[in-house]
Amino acid sequence: MSDTASEIARLRAALAASEARAEAAESELAQTRAVVSTSEAMIKHLRLEIAKLRREQYGHSSERRARLIDQMELQLEELEAAATEDEIAAEKVAKTTTVAGFERRRPARKPFPEHLPRERVVIEAPTTCSCCGSDRIVKMGEDVTETLEVIPRQWKVIQTAREKFTCRQCEKISQPPAPFHPTPRGWAGPNLLAMILFEKFGQHQPLNRQAERYAKEGIEISLSTLADQVGACAAALEPIHALIRAHVLDAERLHGDDTTVPLLAKGGTQTARLWTYVRDDRPFGGDSPPAALFHFSRDRGMVNPNRHLAGWQGILQADAYGGYNDLYRADRGPGPVESALCWSHARRKFFELADIKGNTRKGKPAHDISPVALEAVARIDVIFDIERGINGLTAAARQAARDHLSQPLFEDLQGWLRAERDRLSKHNPVAKAIDYMFKAERWPAFTRFLNDGRVCLTNNAAERALRGVALGRKSWLFAGSERGGDRAAFMYSLIVTAKMNDIDPQTWLADVLAWLPNTTASRVPGLLPWNWQPTERKLAA
Repeated sequence: MSDTASEIARLRAALAASEARAEAAESELAQTRAVVSTSEAMIKHLRLEIAKLRREQYGHSSERRARLIDQMELQLEELEAAATEDEIAAEKVAKTTTVAGFERRRPARKPFPEHLPRERVVIEAPTTCSCCGSDRIVKMGEDVTETLEVIPRQWKVIQTAREKFTCRQCEKISQPPAPFHPTPRGWAGPNLLAMILFEKFGQHQPLNRQAERYAKEGIEISLSTLADQVGACAAALEPIHALIRAHVLDAERLHGDDTTVPLLAKGGTQTARLWTYVRDDRPFGGDSPPAALFHFSRDRGMVNPNRHLAGWQGILQADAYGGYNDLYRADRGPGPVESALCWSHARRKFFELADIKGNTRKGKPAHDISPVALEAVARIDVIFDIERGINGLTAAARQAARDHLSQPLFEDLQGWLRAERDRLSKHNPVAKAIDYMFKAERWPAFTRFLNDGRVCLTNNAAERALRGVALGRKSWLFAGSERGGDRAAFMYSLIVTAKMNDIDPQTWLADVLAWLPNTTASRVPGLLPWNWQPTERKLAA
């Protein structure tokens, strides 16, 4: 009997030891997993920092590098979340053994904005000393911990009552007039309308997704009802759009560009176009506020820019698309438009041939990199560095700096490019990149900025205006009709202009929709983004 008891005790001890070893192994595995996740996140963070520094050093015009940085930031976000999960899991299982600690650099949190309301919650204080039990305790201070919280969106119905009165003497009934609404059949307030518009055109959330989200919050609004209000708002905002259009076309220099937009057509979709013309005088210290004007078209035909810029004359900064050529004709009325081509496009063609990582990713050997393309990128980047240093100066100061710094570099670049082109076959990709700048007498347009301090080196202002459209294509998939494309261009003009003037588009749209019905035509310019003041300031004034 004693042998059986001792055997049971031995087996219990062995089982306990096995469980202890299993727990220790599990804890060590969790700790190791946390260390690995943290290391991966740290490596990705360092790579992201290196990519950002390289982008700052070699210029902001590389779309590939910009997309790479966006992708790396997304990967870093996932790795940081995974590292935190593994770290918490390691803390839960670390009961029986201690392993070497590790440290992960956590993101530095900025203080919460001062304008946010504070709700003070005081934890009930003790009435006696936790050590000796005495009730002779005196407050000596407090520790405050702030936690950011959000209040879910609240819906409400505003009831506007108009009381009726009758006169005892003449029996006439008196009643205040009905208030004006932002749109006909005004069942929606200006804040709701602004939210619908900004969600659709600013955040690229189609109306059907908005309707689904509202339904989950207990508010049933049909898709057709939402669409009806979008059309009504576009009609109500027409005076604002007309003023923005006039302001853009009053500029002496414009940035122009276009991007593809899928248009729903019979049997599928067709490739339509969204055009933008941007007025931005800030690079040469201009006082005119920036603004953007958008247009929609079914195709990329030459007739479109001719129609958009009919009657306009000035300097157009754009790519080398042949559809603009009619604007540059000497016999054009009221006069020819001057062409200023974009050096980001020219540099991009060389950069693609000098992108070592890109070739490696495509399976091409590194020795396929063209030394001529690499040298061209290096020479062009020096000019980009000069432009960054004079950005924001007056046109005269920019002109003087270019005469002194950039002009000699361009003379050397032109001679070097022509000499290298003579050594290359016409089928060589580098030769095609060089021909892009010299064929059809494009070199004067590429060097237009040397003779005018107002002209920019690149057309990036127009590309920035179209960036939201490129992101939105993945959400709304296609424009439902040509009228829908025109309406999208209309709203993009308002929203992008507000953003360019550092104004929150949704807040601005809500205030404009609230004020427009009671505003005379002479006061409409005060609602433009660069003149607008929030309602609180208006009431104070």
